[in-house]
Amino acid sequence: MKPEPDIHQLFDLTGKTALITGASGYLGGAMSRALAEAGASVIVGSRDADRAGETAAYLPGNDSQNHFGVALNNQDEASLETGYAEAVERSGGIDILVNNGHAADAHDWTNVSAEDFKDQLANATGYFLLARHHRNHLVETGKKGSVLMIGSMYGVVGSYPDAYEGVAPASPVHYHTLKGGIVHLTRHLAVYWAKDGVRVNCLSPGPFPSEKAPQEMVERLKHKSPMGRMGLPSELKGPMLLLVSEAGSYLTGQNLLVDGGWTAW
Repeated sequence: MKPEPDIHQLFDLTGKTALITGASGYLGGAMSRALAEAGASVIVGSRDADRAGETAAYLPGNDSQNHFGVALNNQDEASLETGYAEAVERSGGIDILVNNGHAADAHDWTNVSAEDFKDQLANATGYFLLARHHRNHLVETGKKGSVLMIGSMYGVVGSYPDAYEGVAPASPVHYHTLKGGIVHLTRHLAVYWAKDGVRVNCLSPGPFPSEKAPQEMVERLKHKSPMGRMGLPSELKGPMLLLVSEAGSYLTGQNLLVDGGWTAW
């Protein structure tokens, strides 16, 4: 009988390599640190190669880990292809992809243009193309691995207009459309790629406003949450590790909401 792995082995990413986009952001920083703290070598993808390298340089690790950055634009097909190829060449192989990069747009439903809307949805195209590069790499090398899409609670439920009225633009309609699409993209790819040994899951945070968010809006959001508070970036670390590690080896096609109970109402 095969020995049962203990809990430390299940969450351990030692010897694994993870590529994460948007790692220099508010939530991306916590997730990239979690990957490194769990033992993975972390490749930081960013539109700015220098920024990617700087972010990678500050990640925790030891001599067995190889953190570095690559230029990777989520909305440029050629950049996705060359960036992923460079990441594979420099690392020797990638096990985990975290699709977190996101080119945001703050227009709301009253003033968003057709071009703004299409540009926002292009993020989903980037998620798919990068995930497909990763799936093909895993199949070609005979490895098993995982893809983690970053969604949002706003890909599952609508927002409350009164939480934003008078203090901030309405939660962007094209953002909601994008995140809802990413949740279903996860399900679709999961069932097609399961036979390839590639797990695909989605992590949907919310609400996690940064310190730059209007405080009046934050206070209103707190009243909408069963837990009565906002999330901290570190509270994404454990759920993310569950989905990308062997601890989640029988999980695929799932959307894990880390939202303080917001969607339980």
